[in-house]
Amino acid sequence: MAELRGTGIGRAVAAGRVVRLADPPQLPPEAQPGPVEAERALAIDALARVASELRALARPGTEAAAILEAQALMATDPALVDEVLSTVERGMGARQAIVAALNGYAQALSEAGGYLAARVADLEDIGRRASAICAGVTLPPLPQPGHPYVLVARDLSPADVAVLDDRVLALITAEGGPTSHSAILARSMGIPAVIGCAQALSLRDGQLVTVDAARGLVLHGEHVGTTANQSPVTGPGRTADGHRVLLQANIGSPEDIAAALAAGAEGVGLMRTEFCDSYAEVFQAFSGYRVTVRVFDAGSDKPLPGLSNAGEPNPALGVRGVRALQANPEILDAQLRAIADAATAAVAQVWVMAPMVAHEQEAAWFARRAASHGLTATGVMVEVPSAALTAREVLSHVEFASIGTNDLTQFTLAADRQVGALAHLQDPWHPAVLRLIAQVCLAGQALGRPIGVCGEAAADPRLACVLVGLGVTSLSMAPGAIADVRAELLRHSLDQCREMAKSILE
Repeated sequence: MAELRGTGIGRAVAAGRVVRLADPPQLPPEAQPGPVEAERALAIDALARVASELRALARPGTEAAAILEAQALMATDPALVDEVLSTVERGMGARQAIVAALNGYAQALSEAGGYLAARVADLEDIGRRASAICAGVTLPPLPQPGHPYVLVARDLSPADVAVLDDRVLALITAEGGPTSHSAILARSMGIPAVIGCAQALSLRDGQLVTVDAARGLVLHGEHVGTTANQSPVTGPGRTADGHRVLLQANIGSPEDIAAALAAGAEGVGLMRTEFCDSYAEVFQAFSGYRVTVRVFDAGSDKPLPGLSNAGEPNPALGVRGVRALQANPEILDAQLRAIADAATAAVAQVWVMAPMVAHEQEAAWFARRAASHGLTATGVMVEVPSAALTAREVLSHVEFASIGTNDLTQFTLAADRQVGALAHLQDPWHPAVLRLIAQVCLAGQALGRPIGVCGEAAADPRLACVLVGLGVTSLSMAPGAIADVRAELLRHSLDQCREMAKSILE
């Protein structure tokens, strides 16, 4: 083997011994279907158990949690369940009915191409897991050779990638594409990968290989010492001509601190307090840097006792975010007091921001509330189109804004990001989303307010350049994505970023 080619994920280089992921076990032939009611119950139970397994695999607040939650929702999507049950009614067994229904969805997605086609792997993983449950078979775990290794597989599901640990030096897969959820997770976790490598399965256990993600190559032997791009780019975020862009980390728990510091994060752009109340620990760890704390964002996919109303018919558009805090100001005051107390003993620059702000009155209310506790560096999350469209008015009451592209995308395109069938519409590259971001940046420039992005879009190296071209001043992401974004920014001047942004908007 001289070299194998595929699509590189990341820019790092890693060398190690190959360990191949075993193919799924052969399931026993399906027996004749039992009574319809029994098969219906088996199908419903299998899909529910798949969803439960997926949700149990990732820590809240991580990139993996959002992706696995979307996959879990696919498994229990009412339309899919109805299709499975109607197939059972026609005389098919639970296992066959699930596979048949998923194959129908997979074919439609595959024919659509692009981002949709990349979701087929998620459906196939659901089918594999549900079939094993129906057959009473346990799927094999990931390899545990007891030493660092390069994992080789036909393909990997998001659930497979979510449970990888630091013993996995790199990934090589025969299938998959750059927009697959597995690729997105590998990028966010900082694991170099070469995917869609047609000859990957020719590699054998124990073989020494070098994975050069930057060039999309798998080389025989160890070439880390001679391969270009072997050392990750370090230092502050900046474009090729020196324009500074703050590269920060999203933090969901104290366990994320070490990874953020190791990645060279220039502070914290989003500290999710639904999952983390260790304010002092985070502030001390990022002494001298800015730490931006988002106060409780309750509602929709982040229910919190005392702040969420489980009976709302449409929680995503209900009493959530700053609305829930206005309805329960005593809870916000208690949190602001705790943040202020921790900030007093810290050297970090502590900023606080309100989630789901829709208009200037909400921004003004939050700024007053925070100031009453001595917190004057206040900002808002721009996640609602109305806040983007009235950004100048909203920003006149606060010191900064951070754009949450995940929610801004779902509200702009009227596509619930928890509905698996609408995953293709969760596209931050959509011109409508980017035009709203541009509007916020123009307002920030006019008023001298910094504008950050802390959604999934910030972790996409190419989109990061476009965002900088639009006027974004800071990007916050999973620690594992920082190195790639830093390297990509260094390849382009500010003028080139602006040209990219202009072409996308037009």
